[in-house]
Amino acid sequence: MWKTINDVLANIDNLVWGVPLMVLILSGGILLTLRLGLLQIRKLPLALKWMIKNEEGGEGEISSFSALCTALSATIGTGNIVGVATAVGTGGPGALFWMIVAAFFGMATKFSEGLLAVKYRIVGEDGHSLGGPFYYIEQGMGKKWKWLAKLFAFFGVCVGLFGIGTFSQVNGISSAVHGFFDPNNKHCVNIMFLGKYSWSVVIASLILAFCVAAVLIGGIKRIASVSQVIVPFMAIIYFLFAAILIITNITQVPAAIKIIVKAAFTPKAVTGGAVGSMFVAMQKGVARGIFSNEAGLGSAPIAAAAAQTKEPVRQGLVSMTGTFIDTIVICTLTGLSIILTGAWKVEGLEGVAVTTYAFQKGLPFPAEVSAFILMLCLVFFAFTTILGWDYYSERCLEYLSGGNMKHVTIYRWLYIFAVFIGPYMTVSAVWTIADIFNGLMAIPNMIAIFALNGVIVKEAKDFFQRHKNGEFN
Repeated sequence: MWKTINDVLANIDNLVWGVPLMVLILSGGILLTLRLGLLQIRKLPLALKWMIKNEEGGEGEISSFSALCTALSATIGTGNIVGVATAVGTGGPGALFWMIVAAFFGMATKFSEGLLAVKYRIVGEDGHSLGGPFYYIEQGMGKKWKWLAKLFAFFGVCVGLFGIGTFSQVNGISSAVHGFFDPNNKHCVNIMFLGKYSWSVVIASLILAFCVAAVLIGGIKRIASVSQVIVPFMAIIYFLFAAILIITNITQVPAAIKIIVKAAFTPKAVTGGAVGSMFVAMQKGVARGIFSNEAGLGSAPIAAAAAQTKEPVRQGLVSMTGTFIDTIVICTLTGLSIILTGAWKVEGLEGVAVTTYAFQKGLPFPAEVSAFILMLCLVFFAFTTILGWDYYSERCLEYLSGGNMKHVTIYRWLYIFAVFIGPYMTVSAVWTIADIFNGLMAIPNMIAIFALNGVIVKEAKDFFQRHKNGEFN
């Protein structure tokens, strides 16, 4: 019976995350790139400058940088380490090329999401902000589309509680800790109704649940304050060690880039036909790129709506840097590390084991040190993803319940409980369901992006004209 259910869910998942959704998201990014005149290239230096320079006097709950870190906390996660390895392993080195292409167009989409989030948000007298796809659908497209806004919010709640924010991330953390401290299960305990588990898993789950509860109970301001410390710190640590790996093997970089480009268009010339066709490389790269940076899914604008800013376009530019950092920088470093060291060709390795092999082989440190660094990055990346997705799903529930904060409080405790039991949840159907809801979020959001692309272009032109005239710095 379970096999039948899993097969049905797997088919639905493949359908949701299939070609139509990727074409929808990618075509939206291409349209916006053309209409905005390659804004992601022209305005990237300005976006990076404003990323760390907070605006004064804007409405909202948290600074623009904090909003970006909250969004990055949800996107910089296991996908940057495990997802890239999976994409390269199944689609070949060419998948990295298509991942970067998807991220390039995704920057225009992320800019538009951040812009619309601030333009159509609601800010209460107490400074409490609520915004995102549900509000720019309802207010931008009109009240008759409120059903579409509610559909997005429903999918958002389901994604948070059913796995992307809880079970899959917690499992990633406990697996990483277990793999490093007790890989041979030498120290185990029998847990009633659950079975035999390593003490490393049990201790990790208890510490994690406590830390998550301590942060989430403080709301968005505490989530943001924690994220703006952990996210930049761990991203810099990961960047430095991946950069050391690449610099150590710098003579092989030109050959690796040649392999990536060649495999993107003629995979069989590189893989010998072992990893499918150009379509597979493109599909895996685009899908993993979208999954990693979430451009088009509609999650990041929920955090952007809380930013203290008066200018929607300014926040759009700051939001855009999230995709640049997440995929074009971090995922590219991971992919290059895997290809440089040949980790993608090693038989029997999957997921995090591929990246671990690359770090152990490529870094000029003892294997244990390299494995520990990667484990630490995985743990903190996954931890911040848990925090980010709680905020997203709480705001979705707040919209669905008409602002009833009692429902939100109950949900928060359910979320903490899901984190606590996460390491012991091994039903693959849970992750598949979460994956399906994650993909379904994108459909209402992209409909709104297409419908409001004229508003996006008008706002951008007006803003940059005022900026050119020197109305503000």
